[in-house]
Amino acid sequence: MRPWNSRGQSFLATIFLVGIVIIGIGVTLLFLTNSSIDAGYGYQAAVKAEAVATSGAEDALLQLTRDSSFQNTSGYTVTVGTDTATVTVTPDLLNASKVTIVSKATISSRVSQITVVVFINSTTDQISVVSWQATPS
Repeated sequence: MRPWNSRGQSFLATIFLVGIVIIGIGVTLLFLTNSSIDAGYGYQAAVKAEAVATSGAEDALLQLTRDSSFQNTSGYTVTVGTDTATVTVTPDLLNASKVTIVSKATISSRVSQITVVVFINSTTDQISVVSWQATPS
């Protein structure tokens, strides 16, 4: 028969082992929950950044519709709620009828950029979108 102290030591070792397993499971669940929340916020920020960048591109199209000679190579900002997009409108050096719009928005380290190439009919001043490219983060 084993002495009383030996059974107590086995019980204490079992309690420590169970405690370590429970703490390990708890830390793992905490990490997974935190990662899931971060992923959700990251997705929301990416979608919001794309929406703000799109708003900036659409504002530049509106500016070109009002004035076909509009350009802003240094960039201007378009505010959407509490967020902003930086927009540049650059005429093509080789083709005066072609204009490139670049709208960039950053939300919580998520960057979205919209690049729009526009053709302007010099006779009618009608604008036509040649390409629209979104570059998400």
